[in-house]
Amino acid sequence: MAMSADLQDAYNDQITLEFASSYAYLQMAAFFEDANLPGFANWMRQQAEEERAHAMKFFDFVLDRGNQVELRSISAPSADYTSPLSVFEASLAHEQKVTASIHDLYSRATDAKDYESLPLLHWFIDEQVEEEATVGELIEQIAMAGDNGAALLLLDRELGTRVSGGE
Repeated sequence: MAMSADLQDAYNDQITLEFASSYAYLQMAAFFEDANLPGFANWMRQQAEEERAHAMKFFDFVLDRGNQVELRSISAPSADYTSPLSVFEASLAHEQKVTASIHDLYSRATDAKDYESLPLLHWFIDEQVEEEATVGELIEQIAMAGDNGAALLLLDRELGTRVSGGE
């Protein structure tokens, strides 16, 4: 059953935001590559892939419902980072923006009585709790490392082991 035009538009906005998230994480990966922190860069590359997979979940859902996907312009992400901590703080702010957008989409789906949307959106709500918690924990660990290069390199090594789940 097709969704309303208003809800289709909101889903297309979400698809754009998810692809923009992927793009932003690639920019963050570039920062870490330039800083010779390949583990951090790997983590961000994996995050970029996960965000692309999220965009595709929404993309496929819209098409499966008999609606149209409209890919929209994506602005260049910020490259204005000064430290690993500033990158992860930007990441958390971005994840909070995505969470708010998904909450808005959930509210719209509920108001429209589009019950088919709710299981998908519940999955994303749970995913955002995990995303924000993970980034928040990394912010705390980077802050603890402070200017201790050895601690930062240990964290870099740990983040280098991340393999994308391809959600």
